[in-house]
This record gives sequence, C-alpha cells and structure tokens, in this order.
Amino acid sequence: QVHLAESGGGLVQAGGSLRLSCVVSPTTSAMYAMGWFRQAPEKEREFVAAIDRNGDGTDYGDSVKGRATIARDDAKKTLYLQMNSLRPADTAVYYCAAAWAIRRGTLLTKESDYNSWGQGTQVTVSS
Repeated sequence: QVHLAESGGGLVQAGGSLRLSCVVSPTTSAMYAMGWFRQAPEKEREFVAAIDRNGDGTDYGDSVKGRATIARDDAKKTLYLQMNSLRPADTAVYYCAAAWAIRRGTLLTKESDYNSWGQGTQVTVSS
C-alpha cells in the first residue's frame, strides 16, 4: 500500500473548473494503476476516472465523460483530475485510489479493485 494525499478541492460556481491533485508516497507511483472516485452525501462511492500504469489508457464514469481528464506525472508521483463545466451534481468528496498493477494497460474501475485510498478532498459546486 501507498500513502495518497489529495488537494485542490474547494468551492466553485457552476460552469467552472478545478484540478485535483493526488501525491503518492513514499514509493514511486509508476507501478500503480490509479483512479478517482467521489462520494456525495447519502450516496454510494462512485467511479469517476481511471488511468493505467503507463498513462496510455484512461476510462471515465458516464457522469463525467467529456468533462473530466485524468492524467499522471510519475516523475512528480502525482495523479491529476481536471474537471470542467462543473455542475452542482458534481458536489462530493473526491478520493484518489491506487493499486499495484503488474501488467501495463490495467484499468481499474471498481472500488474493490483498489487497496490504497486518500483521505479525500471536498468539491462543492454552487448554482
């Protein structure tokens, strides 16, 4: 397991943008498939985006497709989530997740696929 620390959340108006970051420590992030999930009050945790170990493959939840971009910079041991055209329905705590991936191209979209989680960062979108 690795330690994950998210940042970049905050209050934004509908239509605005945010970039979330997730720093991996203490080891390199390069061997991990990674993803973002979110959880709104009284709702289950929802898949947002995933990226494979080498960054070539990505996948997105239906609710954010076309508005979100996941990226990684393993030199900085950092995962990113760029969210555009934000809506009040995007209000949630956003979590970064990681799982050791032996094979390149592994994309993990289920909560149960991951064994390392950050503490979350709150995103609030006002109408």
